Amino acid sequence: MIQALRGMKDIIPPESERFLYLLKTAGEIARRYGYDYIETPLLEETALFKRSVGESSDIVGKEMYQFIDKGGHDVCLRPEGTAGVVRMFIQNKLDRKGGVHRFYYHGPMFRYERPQKGRLREFHQFGCESFGEESVYEDFTIILMIKDIFDALGIGYTIKINSLGCPECMPGYRESLVSHLNDIRDGLCEDCQRRIETNPIRVLDCKVESCQALLKEAPVITDKLCEICDRDFRTLVRLLEAHALPYELDPKLVRGLDYYTRTAFEFVSDEVGAQSAIAGGGRYNRLVEFLGGKPTPAVGFALGVERILDLVKMPEAGRQGIYLGVMVPEALDTVIDLAHRKRKETKVFTEYAKRSLKAHLKAADRLRARYCGVIGEDEMKAGEIWVKDLETKEEKRIAVDLF
Repeated sequence: MIQALRGMKDIIPPESERFLYLLKTAGEIARRYGYDYIETPLLEETALFKRSVGESSDIVGKEMYQFIDKGGHDVCLRPEGTAGVVRMFIQNKLDRKGGVHRFYYHGPMFRYERPQKGRLREFHQFGCESFGEESVYEDFTIILMIKDIFDALGIGYTIKINSLGCPECMPGYRESLVSHLNDIRDGLCEDCQRRIETNPIRVLDCKVESCQALLKEAPVITDKLCEICDRDFRTLVRLLEAHALPYELDPKLVRGLDYYTRTAFEFVSDEVGAQSAIAGGGRYNRLVEFLGGKPTPAVGFALGVERILDLVKMPEAGRQGIYLGVMVPEALDTVIDLAHRKRKETKVFTEYAKRSLKAHLKAADRLRARYCGVIGEDEMKAGEIWVKDLETKEEKRIAVDLF
């Protein structure tokens, strides 16, 4: 028997209803914040992610679904969403138009990593990207939008925040961090030792407990921020406190991608196991320029759909729609016509087979339909349909033309 590949998963009812509800809710809230929907290709040039995510990252180094296509091009399935949106932004010359551009998207991403609960090789993200707004108030507004999404879905959270500095203050911090890391190099894992040379700030994000123990005394970026970065970070903290949002300062929060600067944040939950991040993002003011566009400030986030799917609290579902069936085969054409007409206003379930009234009622109840409509021999002769409201239990016969 052929099965889905390891780390790939079918989304079927009733989980698919929760999946669609999550995306619909998040999309509606994003639109209220002025974001427009876009789609970007699942397949991109590998160079896009090497230049944006960073060749030193585990995503590029170990996890991409990368191959040479029939035209000889080095391509890969997208491992994350931001880089493709930035490529779209530049390709469509939006970086040259000025102003603020806000987009939201959702869809599958692909990483060849060890599958575990809430973390698959094909997984889905919902994300937003804002281009052209420098103010830290935009960073805070994005955090507010994520808050609104999780509140609407009934998901609890705490927000972790940090600043990753800018080209003015990061070099000095990097120098002091590398000095500290070299002092403890022998106790670090192999990946951390490699990162000291390639991207030392990534060492702070290591999940190995022995490394974390050695990193307790590492210098923190927030002690090295320049005046502008420090001012923005203090403003962000003030705004979080003014709106009573639950937050923690986390000087070791560096995010997993190379392109972040200044604001970095994660929404975390203790309901999803050891991997507690359920959404994350931050500011990436240099990425548009790195990928060949005009320098453009930008900030965004993504949330992992599978990570939070089990936490989503669905609204209480009442009965919906109409069930239509026949007790005599000759009435089937009438039922089909009725079903087509009623689908313009509601959901309709149609049973083609001749059944008893009791069987139709049982089927309608199983489908959670609000109404059960059946045409028997008497109703067909009278040009009527028998209808029962399965909530109020009211029964009546209605002329087909008036139904």
